[in-house]
Formats: sequence, C-alpha cells, structure tokens
Amino acid sequence: MTLSYGRDLFLTPGPSVMPDSVLAAMMRPAPNIYGGPLVDVTASIVADLKTVAGTAHQATIYIANGHGIWEAAVANVFAPGDAALMLDTGNFAKGWADVARRLGVKVTLLPFGTDKAADPAVLQQALAADTGHHYKAVMCTQTDTSTSASNNIAAIRAAINAANHPALLMVDCVASLGCEHFEMDAWGVDVMVTACQKGLMCPPGLAYMFFNDKAARVARPQAERSPYWDWTARANPQRFYEYFFGTAPTHLLYAQRAALDLIMAEGMPAIWARHHVFASAIWAAVQAWGTGGPLRLNIADPAQRSRAVTTVMAPGADCNALRNWLSDKAGVTLGVPLGFDLPEYAQGANVFRIGHMGHLNPPMVLGGLATLQAGLTACGIPFGAGALDAASAIIAQAG
Repeated sequence: MTLSYGRDLFLTPGPSVMPDSVLAAMMRPAPNIYGGPLVDVTASIVADLKTVAGTAHQATIYIANGHGIWEAAVANVFAPGDAALMLDTGNFAKGWADVARRLGVKVTLLPFGTDKAADPAVLQQALAADTGHHYKAVMCTQTDTSTSASNNIAAIRAAINAANHPALLMVDCVASLGCEHFEMDAWGVDVMVTACQKGLMCPPGLAYMFFNDKAARVARPQAERSPYWDWTARANPQRFYEYFFGTAPTHLLYAQRAALDLIMAEGMPAIWARHHVFASAIWAAVQAWGTGGPLRLNIADPAQRSRAVTTVMAPGADCNALRNWLSDKAGVTLGVPLGFDLPEYAQGANVFRIGHMGHLNPPMVLGGLATLQAGLTACGIPFGAGALDAASAIIAQAG
C-alpha cells in the first residue's frame, strides 16, 4: 500500500519545488516572438537576475542546463591550449573540468577531498608557485551539489589577490544562486554561471552567465567562438532574438518572471536567512539521528556546509531502500548519491542527499523530516531520538 495520494514533496537538489504562480505563468498561448510584451519581460528578467547575482556587469541567457552553461563559459573564456586551475570539492567540479578538457583547456585539479571545502591558503600557495602565470582562471563551485561543500568565494578571491596572480575567478552557482549568500561584484568574481531549476524555482531549460569587463578583455577572441555560445550579442542584443541566438524560450521566460517576482518581493537578505534556518534545522535533525545510528553529515564544519543541499552519510545502511520507500510509499523524493560510487560507500548505497532550496516553508521542511524518520523506521535503520524537536526548535527561534 502507498500513502502517497497528496502532493509529492521533492527534497532533491534540483529540480526544486516550483511555486504555483510559476506553474500558472506558463499556462498561456505562445506569444509574439518578434516584438511586444515578451521583449519587456525578458529585459526585466535580465535586470532582476543581476540583482540576484549582485552585479552591475553583463548577463546572458542560454537555452541550456548546467552542463550547457559550463560549456558556454569555457567556450567564451578559453582558447584551446589555455590553462585553468579547478578547485576540486566534488563531482561537479570534476564535471566542469572534464567539459573544459574536452574543449582543449589544460585543467589542473587541486583536490580537497569529498568532505570539506577548498582551503584558500592551499590555493594561494599553488598560485604563488605559478610564477609564469600559466593559469588563465581559477574555477570552482560555490556549492558542490554532490558533497554539499560550500566554498568561501570571497576568501578564494583574496587568495588569488594575495598571490598577485592575474587569474580570472570563475564560479559555478548552479546549486547556490538564490539560496546561498553570493555577491559577484563585491567578492571579485569575474565569471559566474547558474541555471533556473534550483534556487530560481523554474523548470529546467534556462541557464545564465554573468561576466565583468576584465573577463571580456582577456576572453578568447570573438572570431574564434562558436556562434551559439558567443556571449557578445547575447549580453547586448540589438535585436530581440539575439538574446537566445534564435527563437525565444517563451514559456520558460514567463516562468522565470513569475519566480523573480517572488524573489524580489522577499529580498535577497531574507532569502539567504530563510535558507540558513532550514539548513540548520536539517543539520540538527541529522545530528540527533546520528546519536543512535549511522547517520552523519558529510561536511563536519558548519561554515563549510551548503545552505541549499545536505549530503548525509550512513555507513552500513541501505539508503537505496530508504529512498525507494520514501518515494513509493510516502511521496517524498530524496537526492541520489553522485560521485560516491565506490566500495567504501557501498557503491553509493550508504549516501543520500536532502535538497532544501527555493520554494520551501516550515511545513514542508518539518513534514519532510518527519516522513524521513518514518522511512528510517520502516527500513530498519537505527537512529537517535530528538531530531524533530531539534529541528522544530531552530525554526521556532527564527520565527
């Protein structure tokens, strides 16, 4: 028997829960793509995305997912043979590095393991050793969705500056924008990429890249860029179709406009604070469960944990069975493990991820945790007491 006959809850690290207003915004006929209101809607999206990103510089829209925007960034910045240093804090750093390598970039991974954020001091040392300024850019994720490590972007920029290195700072904010505190210009980020299906609360299909004047100056020559990926006309289109190098993704634009209406109404400081509260509640619950069972947070240092996703380790437990029970019997979907398909993690069976990004409120977070605890019971995974009380107390204190 399944009890899942209400609205399902997706506690995955993207696609995230979509607000009703976002869903409703797409329920309309196709508009004129050559002029009219859609032109103004798109311009307003670009302006508000700059507010979310904390930048006064250039913004571009691509019809793509996160992997597509990775390629867009690499294709604009790097020529084949250029070099980059990737701060490796998980599966998605490796993924972006792989895209860059396949486009001819010489990528060096600076590894920090799967259970911690990047150490700026180690980065500074690596850049100081690069006396010939071989690296054109330092690349990293803000949040690596696989490990839930959250890198200190301002400290990474400070390390680049302290090494007196001219490298660009390129940051993947696919999982973090609209969830984690991020300020592109204030923190000295030169290129930032993100996508619409996580903190920006839309169906997958749109991806965004932001870049400053320094990045534009040192980027690969325009004549060498592919027509589709080239950021030049997209950032400053003379004709509407140049935003997208073709037909506009009409209904995704309507969805993003509705989501940005919610984001602008709440305000970025409030959004960052809400995500911190919900993340803290989930951490408290996992720590309480861990007092009487195998569950533990993958990232030990709270300062290095993502406010958008939490990776949970459960040595000896069958987390595949847990995820299946929650999905099939209770209508709650957890994130699958990524980058943990190794024997020491039972090929990923000892790992699951909880997404807590975007359109969430206390009933959804606390209800999800209570249902997860029911799943632990159903699957015979031992756990300590007090998790729901601990989570509830954090939310109560923030109210």
